[in-house]
Amino acid sequence: MSVQTAVKRKTAPDIRARKGGDPIVMLTSYHAHTATLVDRYCDVILVGDSLGNVMHGFETTVPVTLEMMILQGHAVMRGSKQSLVVVDMPFGSYEASKEQAFHSAARIMKETHCGAVKLEGGARMADTIAFLSERGVPVMAHIGLTPQSINTLGSFRAQGREEADWARIENDARAISEAGAFSVVVEAVAEPLARRITESISIPTIGIGASAACDGQVLVLEDMLGLSAKVPKFVKRYGNLAPAIEAAIEGYATEVRSRAFPGPEHVYGMKPKT
Repeated sequence: MSVQTAVKRKTAPDIRARKGGDPIVMLTSYHAHTATLVDRYCDVILVGDSLGNVMHGFETTVPVTLEMMILQGHAVMRGSKQSLVVVDMPFGSYEASKEQAFHSAARIMKETHCGAVKLEGGARMADTIAFLSERGVPVMAHIGLTPQSINTLGSFRAQGREEADWARIENDARAISEAGAFSVVVEAVAEPLARRITESISIPTIGIGASAACDGQVLVLEDMLGLSAKVPKFVKRYGNLAPAIEAAIEGYATEVRSRAFPGPEHVYGMKPKT
């Protein structure tokens, strides 16, 4: 009789317990097939609202809807087995009230079966984070550069470049930690500030353009694979897949146009008629 060991999916408390320990590995995914690959190496898979840029060609993440996040979150859950899957709450789905945030988060968790949600904002979202956490919704926060606020920020510029700006971002980190977030993404802040935040709060920090001083790192999968045309300056490309994909498509198109595309005799081992 064979004994199969069930694969245990990581939970928000598992990630919370990694504070100061082994670095947390996190990547985005929006599809079942990429989730299967990412799942083998990552502790956390983020179904980011960056799918608006990556999948739909939007200039910002603002147009992304709750339904879009739920659809792709469900796909990632089907493709993964062991990573904690966190789904972004899109712009307009949580800011109006704590109650709105809970209804949106409940929909995401019930319809995708994910393990946590992520929302942007520091001190201003502390009450909402506490409200959700008290009601069984694990929350990953996001401070520093918050892409959903692009229309008020004006550009995707790094935050905390001047030491005079540090106090506000440090206050955001303390507020969301005390409110009950289990971890926080820190985006595009200077290394000294990322280090101070990481050392001063009790939950793991996950950096994106915030140096190795954080407890973990996250990147957009398509950015690090070389599939995105435009990427932030802090992104390191670990692959350059776009030229290889284009070459494969060109090869296919050339064969079809020259009528050299394999026929049934090639595919099924059939002998051509004489």
